[in-house]
Amino acid sequence: MKQWTIAYVDKEGVQQSLKLEREQCPSKEDAADYLREVLYPVADKLDLNDLDGRAPEPTVKSLKNMHSVQILSVTEAG
Repeated sequence: MKQWTIAYVDKEGVQQSLKLEREQCPSKEDAADYLREVLYPVADKLDLNDLDGRAPEPTVKSLKNMHSVQILSVTEAG
């Protein structure tokens, strides 16, 4: 299993990173799902995503709009 680094800007505007283990490089949407699960576990369990199925990358958009979290990149950890 490979390790991937998700670089993101948190709600305070500080650049952070989080590791994720996956065989293949996760998409930004997969990374957003993981970030929401880790950073906002209660919100992850709620169905707050009214964009699901209607917009590309709905979790990426909801993280940015609702929590001011923006994914910068997903790269292989070295």
